[in-house]
Formats: sequence, C-alpha cells, structure tokens
Amino acid sequence: MSHPSNTDLSSLSGARILVAGASAGIGRAFSVGAVKAGARAVLAARRLDQLEKLRDEAGGGEPVAADLTREEDCARLAETVRDRLGGLDLLVSCIGAAPMRLIADTDDDDWRRIFETNVLSVGRLLRRLLPLLEPSAMVMVLSSESVGQPRPGIGAYSTSKAALERMIEGWRIEHPGLRFTTVTVGATVPTDFGNDFEPGLLDRMLNDWISRGLAQEKFMSPQDVADVLLGVVAAGAGRPGVCMENLTLRSPSPVVDSSGRPLLPFQPSKEH
Repeated sequence: MSHPSNTDLSSLSGARILVAGASAGIGRAFSVGAVKAGARAVLAARRLDQLEKLRDEAGGGEPVAADLTREEDCARLAETVRDRLGGLDLLVSCIGAAPMRLIADTDDDDWRRIFETNVLSVGRLLRRLLPLLEPSAMVMVLSSESVGQPRPGIGAYSTSKAALERMIEGWRIEHPGLRFTTVTVGATVPTDFGNDFEPGLLDRMLNDWISRGLAQEKFMSPQDVADVLLGVVAAGAGRPGVCMENLTLRSPSPVVDSSGRPLLPFQPSKEH
C-alpha cells in the first residue's frame, strides 16, 4: 500500500491500536496502513479467515474473531488487548449493519439488530476498554452522511448512526481528556455496507436518491478514506492537547440528476 509522499505516519510506530470491524472496507485498509507504519495492532471482526488474510498482507497484527453484539466476545477482546498490548493509544470503530428496508417494512427484529450492532456494540466495547485507554487516547468512530441527509430505504440505519453520534458526545463529556472523534463518511465503494440490500429495492431507492440530489457522480474508495484517517491520527498522536471532535469525508464530485448527468450546485444563467 502506498501513501502520498507528504503523509508522515512515523508517529504511529509503536502505537497500540485496536480496530473493530477490521475485516473489510475502510477498517481493513486502515488496519493494513497502521500495521505497515509500525503500529502494534489488535484486529477484530467476525470473520477470522478475512482477518488472517489481513494479517498476512499487513505483515503483522493480532487477529481476533469477535461478534461485538455478544458480551462474552467483548470481554474476550478486551482481555486480548490487555494481554498483547497492555493498553490502548487508539481505538477505531468501523462497526456497521445496514439492511435496506422501508420504514413501514422495518420490524422489531430489524430495529433490534441494527441498534445492537451500530450502537450497543460500540458502547459495550468502550465500557470494557475504558480501563485500558491511555489518558489522552484517541477514539475514532465512523458514522454516516445519512444522519444529516436522510434518505428512504436506510432510515433505521441513519437513525442508529444518529444515536451513535449522541452516545459518543456523552462519552466525550463524561470522560474529558480522552479524544473522541466522530467521522461522517460519505458514499464509499467497495465496502460491505450494501451486503444486505435487496437488488430490486436498491434500484428504486437509488433513483429516489438521485431525484433528491443525494447521489454523487463519483464515490470515494476505502483506501483513500483510510489514508486520510491514518494521516489524521498520525498528526494527533503526539498532540494530546488537540481533539478533532467531528470530521466529514465526502466526495467532492457533483451530484447527478435523474438522467445520471452531473448536476452542478450552481448552474450558470443563460439569460443576458
């Protein structure tokens, strides 16, 4: 993996890092970059086979298969962090579940699963790791642009991410000194985000999103997003007096209209 020549990741050498949701997408790319930069990393996700491939590619890292909706898995992950690292300088949470359902079709089981994964798992993990976090540790939690730009089909997902953001605010207020960053992430491809989407409904929803000006001509790549996040945490590693509370990453490309053509934010007037 290559980085821009002006991105100095040397401050991550020796840093103790846990990445939750490390097996795919942004979490995977971030993990590879952090390990290659010399970080001591525990890499957690549900799929051990993918974590082992990640370790082989990165040349290091401790893979831990864990379902963070389970209290016992959270406890076991915290024990691994304690045993392998002794403490944490950085926690990165890339956890997320996003079934595509219209609100009227989202049943109680859907809501429970989404909130269990996207909100309760993060809170559960933070509670377990709190004694291991260094006084100025960074905690970076990925959220979604859909919180501020609601769209049909993923209403439950964006609701859970809104709850996640408020929960992180609570943690920040109650634990001054720890540096909590909420990262609002725009459309990024390829990731596992849409694995549970129904193709037929997805087509309908994409057309709806386009009609509302919520679809952009180009998406970001997980690698580019991860590289930016690596640069942010590297810059903050040696600056405990600075906390970036909120960060938004979104493609600079224009939105598209219903025909699929770019729709510029400011169309030039044809009148003279």
